Amino acid sequence: MDKNQTGIEYMKEGNWEAAAKVFMEAIEENPDDTVAYINFGNVLTAVGETEKAMNFYDKAISLDSSAVSAYYSKGSLFYEMERFAEAKDMFEQAAKKGMESGDNYFMLGMCLVQLDQGRLAIPYLQRSTELLKTDAEAFFQYGLCLAKEQYIDEAIIQLEHSVSLDSSHADAFYNLGVAYGFKEEAAKALDMFNRALEIEPGHLLAGHGKKLIEESIG
Repeated sequence: MDKNQTGIEYMKEGNWEAAAKVFMEAIEENPDDTVAYINFGNVLTAVGETEKAMNFYDKAISLDSSAVSAYYSKGSLFYEMERFAEAKDMFEQAAKKGMESGDNYFMLGMCLVQLDQGRLAIPYLQRSTELLKTDAEAFFQYGLCLAKEQYIDEAIIQLEHSVSLDSSHADAFYNLGVAYGFKEEAAKALDMFNRALEIEPGHLLAGHGKKLIEESIG
């Protein structure tokens, strides 16, 4: 097992110190090993050393401008820092350089959502669901984005798929309740709000939605 793989195993165990040591050894043995720089950056990210992590991702990109994982890792770090425009640029670079990843499309879509560009986010979130066929969160965020852009029927399809993958997704049930309420299908809306509250009794929005529906039907 090479040092990068050994380090990744340490990361899976949460042994960041051992992982960092192995990745640094890999860099010392091969200063042009872009993977080791990216992996070391990921360790630094995990322990909150964000500025140092950026330096390692930048080093990997300087060695290989097509190191797509470095762009993705930088994008993820920018997203966590709520620097969404810079995150979007990184995920776009990763896609342009050939990263055909559901996670990358998902994050690119989420950046656009955060930048209030929901209509532009739709195709990326759609693509993420095509690649992440069992990811309830991907379908949820795609459905949520569709709903915000007033594509209510399409949103319901995606949110229904989300809860079929994860029957404990209270927010998906809540948003289904909102969507059915928008379509004036009170019985379905009430059912969805009740489902959300069964999962999460303290779900304030679902409780409020249920109260409004009950008042509307007398």
